[in-house]
Amino acid sequence: MLKQMTVGLESIPLTLPGLIPVGAPENSQTDERRDLAQTGLRVHPIALGTSVFGWTAQTADCELILDRYAELGGNFLDTADSYSAGRSEHIIGSWVSRRGVRDQTVIATKIGRHPDNPGLGSVSIVRAVEASLERLQTDYIDVLYFHDDDPTVPLEDALGTAEWLIESGKVRHLAVSAYRPERLVQARILAASGYPRIAAVGTHYSLLHRSSYEGTLELVSRGQNLAVIPYLTLENGFLSGKYRSRAQLDTTARGTRVSSLVNRQGLRALQVLDRVAEEQGVTPTTIALAWVLSRPGITAPVVSANDPEQVDALMAAPAISLTRTQSAELEKVWHS
Repeated sequence: MLKQMTVGLESIPLTLPGLIPVGAPENSQTDERRDLAQTGLRVHPIALGTSVFGWTAQTADCELILDRYAELGGNFLDTADSYSAGRSEHIIGSWVSRRGVRDQTVIATKIGRHPDNPGLGSVSIVRAVEASLERLQTDYIDVLYFHDDDPTVPLEDALGTAEWLIESGKVRHLAVSAYRPERLVQARILAASGYPRIAAVGTHYSLLHRSSYEGTLELVSRGQNLAVIPYLTLENGFLSGKYRSRAQLDTTARGTRVSSLVNRQGLRALQVLDRVAEEQGVTPTTIALAWVLSRPGITAPVVSANDPEQVDALMAAPAISLTRTQSAELEKVWHS
């Protein structure tokens, strides 16, 4: 394997997606952006999740959602080849192509769950990436995620295939989702031998779900300078205040997942979110995201919207500064 070479920021083209050109005027949109680890990419602290595209959000609404997100300074789109059987990627690709904003957009997609290319075998990875590139109408993927760990494939084989994709220019950077800390350590050891370095890790993290990140994964992520990209930060809409009783739940898969949160702790969380939101003059959604953004090591939570009106509440979160009292009250939710 050819050793992965580290490129200094001074040699990266100024047109690289997500980068702010030198000498560009400062504004509130670009000032909010954060480094995506050591990739040279600068991303908005709210990544727009698109798992609902082609599912609960139809094409016309998706385009309006994307328009509003971009209008408010967003540049970080999160998708997967398995979302709506590839429909999510297709919608993003069409929108980016028509708007002519590929160079200003950081696209992260995941592979490994699509029924046509399951797992992380070499053939599946290459075919999955080729299919994603076609749907996204682009020549490269900024951040490619391994959607899940695949214990049937040696990690060095999966990383070796990713290395070829990076060298060919089809993939810029590599990330993983739902990987155990010990696998991240193994990946870093392999990186020392020339395999591609993992730049980001996705993990379930929210006000009501903290144990999967806080602890060993947090220590490993921060020790390796990984960008931490949390998902399910609103717990399928529960922390937005949409569901406050079991009578409000439907029979969908989402309703089933939310049902486990309609308990003493969950309702206590909504009470605190309501109170802090009123004090800040925003929505509970904004406060739930602001809390995640305030946590150590977090780069950008992935959150979705079903209509353009919901985007504003998401994008308001980075500007919120929680008081010590508010942070303490939110902290108590986990221990209630």
